Amino acid sequence: MTSALPTTRGRLSELAVVFLRLGILGFGGPAAHIAMMRDEVVRRRRWMTDQMFLDLVGATNLIPGPNSTEMAIHIGYARAGWRGLLVAGACFIIPAMVIVTAFAWAYTRYGTVPAAVWLLYGIKPVIIAVIAQALWSLGRTAVRGWLTAATGAVALGLFFAGVNELLLLAAGGLAVMLVANAGTLRGAAAGFVSAATWTPAAAILTPVPFAFSTLALVFLKIGSVLYGSGYVLLAFLRADFVLRLGWLTDRQLLDAVAVGQFTPGPVFTTATFIGYLLGGVPGAAVATAAIFLPAFVFVAASHPFIPRLRRSPWAGALLDGVNVTSLALMAGVTWQLGRVAVTDVTTAVLAVVSAGLLIKYRVNSAWLVLAGAAIGVARLWVR
Repeated sequence: MTSALPTTRGRLSELAVVFLRLGILGFGGPAAHIAMMRDEVVRRRRWMTDQMFLDLVGATNLIPGPNSTEMAIHIGYARAGWRGLLVAGACFIIPAMVIVTAFAWAYTRYGTVPAAVWLLYGIKPVIIAVIAQALWSLGRTAVRGWLTAATGAVALGLFFAGVNELLLLAAGGLAVMLVANAGTLRGAAAGFVSAATWTPAAAILTPVPFAFSTLALVFLKIGSVLYGSGYVLLAFLRADFVLRLGWLTDRQLLDAVAVGQFTPGPVFTTATFIGYLLGGVPGAAVATAAIFLPAFVFVAASHPFIPRLRRSPWAGALLDGVNVTSLALMAGVTWQLGRVAVTDVTTAVLAVVSAGLLIKYRVNSAWLVLAGAAIGVARLWVR
């Protein structure tokens, strides 16, 4: 009994180290976070197989909330039970919360968001290489035959055509499930209802008085029901904080979303920024806890069912479809990000060299991100 305790403590320590580092260096949004997590837990530490990792990615797409944070929580649960769930999730969130709070303090003091272009210049192309390497490896696991290959290709094409991500995930999962398990069915049709954001017809005339309880309830609601991209988050935030409550202006909201996008860690730390603007450090803490709490609950409730999903022919095929569609969406986002990140010869060389080091020498992606940041700073000094 006593010999198991150091093992548990060791696993918790490992989780803390990995996810604190990812929380500090995790630039680039959910696709980048998931790629960096795979680099740590599949390639380097071999805590799980690519198939298990893919199934966790698929599971995060089936529940509302921030995907990369839920992925961290899933990994923690798989590695060290409920304590691992808490440690991995908290260590991934807290560094971003601290960084965003610092930006929020500077924003309230100086009235603007400090520029981070010099830092991101060198980091972005490295992140593209990290995602591309993860896509290549995960894709070989996700594509199980002509059906999943065709589903991924169609999903990628429809993504570029502007079809809603949630529709694609639902359609991809159901298509693979139906074809794999009911090939003789003809004329099967499925209706999909995309998540809708309620927006009042007009802004309120008198702002509602600020209250911590209202702040917590609004972010609990958002964390409990939000599917989709950062643009969906923006719509929810505007409906509540600008139009219904009157606590923020449109400019403040856009600045809050911008900070969540260019700082490392979860994009949902936009809530931290808003909380600080409205209620200082206590407001930041309340908002952060409220928006992320549902993710811990959803993962704790759904994680034990993932092996059962894989064992069921129908649910397993659904998961295969969701997995390959998730990778197709990840590839589409990577292409879009790459066009922004690779802007000149320096960034192109950074992306290619980083990809080569990842593939051939299995270099830790965290070191590559630090090197990219250093090159970005050096570029600023040269100018």
